[in-house]
Amino acid sequence: MSKNNSRQIILACNEQGNFQEYIPKEVGHAGNGKRHLAITVLIYNDKGEVLLQQRKHKVFDNIWDITGATHPLHREDNTDENFTEATLRCIKREYNIDPLPLQNLGSFNYDAQYGDLCENEHCAMMLGEYNGPLKLNNEVGYSYKWMDKNEFLADIRKNPQKYSAWAKKGVEILKKKGFFI
Repeated sequence: MSKNNSRQIILACNEQGNFQEYIPKEVGHAGNGKRHLAITVLIYNDKGEVLLQQRKHKVFDNIWDITGATHPLHREDNTDENFTEATLRCIKREYNIDPLPLQNLGSFNYDAQYGDLCENEHCAMMLGEYNGPLKLNNEVGYSYKWMDKNEFLADIRKNPQKYSAWAKKGVEILKKKGFFI
C-alpha cells in the first residue's frame, strides 16, 4: 500500500449509506471495521465483454475482481468525493482510462473478514462502457482480461472462491438490472 493510501480519510456511514463521520481508512478495515462508503466498477466493451482484474493487495491478494474498487475520499479541501468522482479516480489510477459516462446501478452492504482485517462496506455498483486502450497499473493488479459477460457470470457461479466478495455481490445487482440478458 502506498503512503498516500495509508493516510486516506474515508466516509463512515450507516446501513443505508448515510454519512456519519470521517475515519482513517485503517479504522474502517481493522477488526470488525466500521461501515463505510465504497465503489466497485465494471467496465464493459462493445463486444459484450467485461474487464476483470487480478488484484494485487496486502489483504485480498491474487483474487479476481471486476474492473476496480475504491472508496470515496474526504479531500484536503474539506470536500468529499461522490461515487462518480471516486470511480473516475479509480479507473484513471488503475488503467489510465480517462473520464467516461457512468451509471450507478444501486448499492449493497457486505462484510468480509480477512484475519485481523476486514471489509465492512456500503458499496455502489458503477457501470461504464469503454472501447479504448488499457494499461494496468502494476501497483494494483497482476493482470487483467476481457471476458465474455455471460462466460463471466457462469464462472463466478461455478468458482465463487476465485472472486472478491464485492464482485459476487455486484453481480447480483447486475443480474437484477438485466446486464446479463
